[in-house]
Amino acid sequence: MLDLPCFVAGKPLAAAKRTPIYKPGSGRLAGYAGFAQPPDVKAALARLPYGMAALRKLCAWQRRDICERVYRFVLANRKLFAQCICAEAGKPITTANGEVDRAITTFRLAMEESTRINGLQPPADIDERSSNYYAVVERVAAGPCIFITPFNFPLNLVAHKVAPALACGCPFILKPSERTPLTALLLGRGLAESGLPADAWSILPCDKSLTLPMVTDAAVRIVSFTGSVAVGYEIQGHAVGKRTILELGSNSAVVVTPDADLHDAAQRIVPAAFGYAGQSCISVQRIYVHKTIDPQFTALLLQKTRSLRMGNPQLPGTDVGPLIDEASAARLDDWVRAAVEKGARVLIGGKRRGAYFTPTLLTDVPDGCDILEQEAFGPVAVIETYQRMDKLIARINRSRFGLQVGVFSDSVAQTRRLFKAVDAGAVVVNDVPTTRIDSLPYGGVKQSGIGREGVRWAIEDMTELKTLLVRGSNAP
Repeated sequence: MLDLPCFVAGKPLAAAKRTPIYKPGSGRLAGYAGFAQPPDVKAALARLPYGMAALRKLCAWQRRDICERVYRFVLANRKLFAQCICAEAGKPITTANGEVDRAITTFRLAMEESTRINGLQPPADIDERSSNYYAVVERVAAGPCIFITPFNFPLNLVAHKVAPALACGCPFILKPSERTPLTALLLGRGLAESGLPADAWSILPCDKSLTLPMVTDAAVRIVSFTGSVAVGYEIQGHAVGKRTILELGSNSAVVVTPDADLHDAAQRIVPAAFGYAGQSCISVQRIYVHKTIDPQFTALLLQKTRSLRMGNPQLPGTDVGPLIDEASAARLDDWVRAAVEKGARVLIGGKRRGAYFTPTLLTDVPDGCDILEQEAFGPVAVIETYQRMDKLIARINRSRFGLQVGVFSDSVAQTRRLFKAVDAGAVVVNDVPTTRIDSLPYGGVKQSGIGREGVRWAIEDMTELKTLLVRGSNAP
């Protein structure tokens, strides 16, 4: 069992409030995490300018070496990280192993990108007035960051903020979810051994009430948040004059056309809808099936769903574990019941036991139902049929979200049409919207967020352009 302190300016804080963390579903103790108090937050914020000064002195190769040491730490502790994620987040152990592997890739990408941060040498002598000038534009770290991360990916979503910061030289305070802080604190051990200047980082699990002082502090230049729409917009409202990066919600759609490989589509869609109990912002929630293949494809979905194993996330054969807490399962239960009362049909599932909710497929869900319009963030998906592509596109775009859309089709023309017309950050062809390649830009439009993650693309958000303009004899 892990018993981990928080980190204030790179130092473990033995006096931090020792807080028990419980396993979702069973309620058993997962470990203890040190929670920061107001003086700890104040101390961490006060050190950020010193961290910025220390990072400015580092060369690209030194930042690369820091990233490599963190990468090697996660790699060496792969099993421990997976067990920690499984325990505190309730994520099935096989899925937790996959998350650790992705985080390893993310830190490896940071190693590579740390020495690729380049600027420009645009011509300054563009007219007679400036004929004696020379210019160089460099990309430099924008300044101290606050990173606020959710419970559902307690390692890789942390890595997608921390890794680019290490690569480009931004100091940071990480506030992990108070429900899953152990994984982030375990990563803190690796940061402490990496050679990263102590003043340049803190990891502060804490009460939500302490988030606002971090966001509004004058030293902070960037606020990066992953979580709900309501909280994201609240944070943005307080981050006046700061750069905000928001990764928010979705009710991701996937389209299945008549020319698709139906068995392959069903094989991909079912785990994308129900894996980790649907607790991913790009979990499949809306399934649009052409009317001509609806009976056949729905039968395949039901067959695959019945084969899923729900139970203890620590057992290797478990596909679906509990939701993060019983309140989340109860909310989902209420949404499904409300939809049924309005005419929806439950094809499979729809049952709750504590924090567990059985994988559920619905159809005939009327417009306006929360289970269709909001982010379910649970193991529930809605099947709808379509006939005309133009009406389908309009249907997809009605959502207030726009993160990723999937389409199973062998038609280049149809996939190209969807790519151009749907409002989303990405269109994934012959796979589910739940697919994310960690090297690619990731983010959405509308209420799905602002900015992009993926190490290279996050570095662009964490840096700014700085121009050196030389006149006269100093020019080459």
